[in-house]
Amino acid sequence: MTQESDLDSTVRMRIRSLRQARGWSLDSLAERAFLSPSTLSRIETGHRRISLDQLTSLARALGVSLDQLVETVTDDDVVIRPQRDDHRGVTTWLLNRGSGPGGITVARMRITEEVKGKGADQLGVHPGTDWFTVLSGTVTLILGERAIRVETGQAAEFSTMVPHAIKAHGGPAEILCILDHDGRRTHLHPPM
Repeated sequence: MTQESDLDSTVRMRIRSLRQARGWSLDSLAERAFLSPSTLSRIETGHRRISLDQLTSLARALGVSLDQLVETVTDDDVVIRPQRDDHRGVTTWLLNRGSGPGGITVARMRITEEVKGKGADQLGVHPGTDWFTVLSGTVTLILGERAIRVETGQAAEFSTMVPHAIKAHGGPAEILCILDHDGRRTHLHPPM
């Protein structure tokens, strides 16, 4: 199968599945999309080519965007691949695509860089609040002049207006963190 025929088959399956999920008959969707039931049947079964205006009408009737109806299917929409930052000693997996509700981002981070001295040269500040839980290992949360050890199974929440950094302690550590827009920009896309 070619990529084009794979996409064509996927679009047809989406139309039929969305129709069925809503409990609509062929007649019901056809009426909403201003198509004849026989045309819709042939579209769903692959016996008729789908025109752009038919796709637009079907997307509108099904309550989805045209982009959602025709988006390509790749492993990238399923598999979350790590992003390594060797300079900072952090590997990140973004667990939600784009921002979630309220601009929230969920990320898993593997931290290998340990605290050097007081770590004051690496502290950051941004508006908001950060939250994380330690999945494995131990981290040192540096908050201004304080160094707080957070171990596996423990969590931390803190104001990000206090200069802060999260470093590994005694070996690599993994955390699950929830970041707002400012936290995402600061922690996941730091200035070079």
